[in-house]
Amino acid sequence: MLTVALIYPFIKQDTRLALKQRWSRQLLTVLGISLKVGAGDTPRSKYPWGAANNAMASHPTGLLVANHISFLDIFVINAWAPAAFVSKDDVRGWPLVGWLSQHTDTIFMQRGSRRAAQATRDQLVSQLRAGQLVAVFPEGTTSDGHGVQAFHSALFQSAIDATAPVTPLALRYFDAHSHQPSHAADYVDDMTLVSCLWSIAASAGLIAQLEPLPAIAPDGLDRRHLAAHAHHAVAHRLMHMKSLRNQ
Repeated sequence: MLTVALIYPFIKQDTRLALKQRWSRQLLTVLGISLKVGAGDTPRSKYPWGAANNAMASHPTGLLVANHISFLDIFVINAWAPAAFVSKDDVRGWPLVGWLSQHTDTIFMQRGSRRAAQATRDQLVSQLRAGQLVAVFPEGTTSDGHGVQAFHSALFQSAIDATAPVTPLALRYFDAHSHQPSHAADYVDDMTLVSCLWSIAASAGLIAQLEPLPAIAPDGLDRRHLAAHAHHAVAHRLMHMKSLRNQ
């Protein structure tokens, strides 16, 4: 909080992103979560922080879109490729988290207002055109990871307007010992942040597997088709992984 309040406003964007990445990696380490980035049908190989020859060394550009399971998803993505996130507007009022979000490049989206929606899209387009990486969870809510809910298409228009690539991300959590899917990090229904943290802390360790899928160029696509392509890519990959485990 002191760094964000006293130093963040006066440092370059690249330094801000590096700090955000470091904080995210530290949080995952404190919570006993290992990160695996890339393809693989079993999450046994984990990338060590700072390794120059792993997938973390190649950061994407444009718009990242991922399935949404937990509040941890933000830190998992930031640990790999720090980005500005789009968040619902009521997060502003959350204790501590709201203040930190406001001061660390979060783009807030107010619902129920066309004018506010247009302002959000304009901000997204501006950031994408400037070469900034932006991440969204187009399901609009979290799920238990069994499937991928429909992607809302509104925010995909910003990628079209900015002619920015869209990179789908398939995200899943595994038990670090059994290497079976884990629901310890699920942040669904009426679960509170405290109870979710307790569930993670009580687990024997987790592996977060983040798989970047081929980027989609928005050329010639409207926002609904672009959202559908991204949804299919994520859903197909997660379903493929599930079918392999059930064989």
